[in-house]
Amino acid sequence: MIEVKDLVKTFGHITAVDGISFTVEKGEILGFLGPNGAGKSTTMKMITCFLSPTQGTVSVGGFDIIQDPIAVREQIGYLPESAPSYSEMTVTEFLRFMAEVRGFKGAERERRVAHAIELTALAEVRNQTIETLSKGYRQRTCFAQALIHDPPVLILDEPTDGLDPNQKHEVRQLIQGMRHQKTIILSTHILEEMEAVCSRALIISRGQIVADGTPDELAAMSRYHNAVTVRVRQADTEGLEAKLKLIDGVTKVAHQPGSETHAATYTMFPKSNRVILPEVTRFLEQHKIAVEEIFAERGRVDEVFREITQPQVNA
Repeated sequence: MIEVKDLVKTFGHITAVDGISFTVEKGEILGFLGPNGAGKSTTMKMITCFLSPTQGTVSVGGFDIIQDPIAVREQIGYLPESAPSYSEMTVTEFLRFMAEVRGFKGAERERRVAHAIELTALAEVRNQTIETLSKGYRQRTCFAQALIHDPPVLILDEPTDGLDPNQKHEVRQLIQGMRHQKTIILSTHILEEMEAVCSRALIISRGQIVADGTPDELAAMSRYHNAVTVRVRQADTEGLEAKLKLIDGVTKVAHQPGSETHAATYTMFPKSNRVILPEVTRFLEQHKIAVEEIFAERGRVDEVFREITQPQVNA
C-alpha cells in the first residue's frame, strides 16, 4: 500500500530525512519510532503530500506523491500532531464541514458523519463546541475527520500525545479495531504504545532507519533477551553470585543486594541469547535455594532504542 524509495528532505544545510526506504503492506500497523527531531513527522508530511521531497519518492495505493498528489490524498486519512480544528464549531458541525471538503453532500454526508461519530465514540459530545471538550475528546474528533472518507490508509502522528492513561487506552483500542481494514502508520516515541498496538516497527535516528522488525524481533536485539532473573532472600545468597556464573550458558551475572524486607535480585545473561531457564532452574533446585520469583526476560526494547539512537561518543 505504501512504498517509500530513497526519500531525502533537506532544509538549507540541515538534512532532516536522509535516504530512507521502506514498504508497508495492506493490514499492517507500522510503528514509526524515534527520538524528537529524528525525522518522523517530516517523513509523514511527505507521505501525505504536505511537503515535497528533496529527492526520492513515495507511492500510496499505486499513486505517486509528485505525479498525482490529489489521488494520494484521497487514499489517506491524516491525523497530524496537535491536530487543528475550529474551536467554535460543535463536533457535528466540524465533521459535516470536513465531509463537505471531501465532496460529500446531503444524505451521504450525514451518513458518513454519523458513522465517524459511532466509530470514535463521540455521540455524547456531538453537540458540544470543540473548545469545551477534554483533550481526549478533541483528539477523537480530529481522528473522526480522518475517517470521514473511509480511507484505506491512516497516517497518525503521535495520536495519544498528552492524553491520560484511560484516553490512551481508548485511542489504542480504536486503532487496533481497524487493523484488518486499514493500513496504518503510527508515529510515536512511546515504546509501550508500539508494543501494544503495532505489528511492525521502524526506528529512525538522525534521518535514517536504524532498525526494522516486529516488536518481538526488536526485543530479541536486547542483551536481556532470554536472560533469567531470580529473587532470593538475603540469608540464602552467600556466595551465590559466583556459583551462578558457573551455570552452563551463563556469561554474566548482575546482582542487586537485598535487605531484611526485600529479596536480593540476580540477573543471568546468556551466551548468544540462548535459552538458559531450564539450566538455571535445575541449579536452584539442586542447591535447594529458596526462590521468591524466577522469570525469563523477553528483552527490553527501551534498551535497544537507547543503544541505536544515542549518538556514539568517541573515546
